[in-house]
Amino acid sequence: MEIAPRIAAIQDLSGFGRCSMTVVLPVLSAMGSQCCPLLTASLSAHTAFPASDKAVFLDLTSWMERTAAHWAELGVRFDAIYSGFLGSADQIGIIERFYQQFRGEQTWVLVDPVMGDHGKPYRTYTPDLCAKMRELAERADCITPNWTEAALLLEEDYACVPTCREGIQDWLERLSLQGKRSVVLTGVSLEPGQVGAGYFDRTTGTTGFAMAHQEPAHFPGTGDLFASVVLGAMMRGDALPGAVEQAVGFVQRCVAHTLKAGTPAVEGVQFEPMLKDLMG
Repeated sequence: MEIAPRIAAIQDLSGFGRCSMTVVLPVLSAMGSQCCPLLTASLSAHTAFPASDKAVFLDLTSWMERTAAHWAELGVRFDAIYSGFLGSADQIGIIERFYQQFRGEQTWVLVDPVMGDHGKPYRTYTPDLCAKMRELAERADCITPNWTEAALLLEEDYACVPTCREGIQDWLERLSLQGKRSVVLTGVSLEPGQVGAGYFDRTTGTTGFAMAHQEPAHFPGTGDLFASVVLGAMMRGDALPGAVEQAVGFVQRCVAHTLKAGTPAVEGVQFEPMLKDLMG
């Protein structure tokens, strides 16, 4: 009997706007994994909408620990642990204890270090919280930062972000902690009109790039979509280069489809009609 890979997905849940758990769960399910949500918070809508200060927010930090305790009683085991946006240092501490409880020798840990974008950390990410996220990411098998997060992890000025292939390869290798972890760096562009990701594969010790046509728009939630496809592909047995290629291509097709549909960018990409591309 074939058993689906089981993934603990540690994410927030937004009632409106495609991001975090509303992206993670359907993507991983379509790709053949059992997604087990461990919610960090519940929001009425994601924070990219206007008047985000009026969003209804429920902090689920205490619920996280109680859920983990119940899972431990049930003897649950996970093939992967996947974390995204975290709202406090307490939640990072809970995840570190979660590793102690549930991380087996074959458990693959993906940390998407959601800390900022466009050169600035999110307002909730204090220097202390960034430092703790850095510590959490050190324990990952793979991280999926954007350029802003890469600079924060390396404690570099965002103005120093490299633009040439050799410079990007250097950052990838530094982010790998001397080959300790794999790295997938998003938002990489090697030439005009192309965008994608650069990666360091710790299995082979090599770097590479996957590119696609750059669409003229920016959508919230595409980082969650990208990381989820990478993880789903890895759980199906794909090597990292193939998983990155699949994620880059899928996100590009979803963005192109959404632009054609003409829906508001703030709502995120319409990935739902494209999920069939991930099955099989």
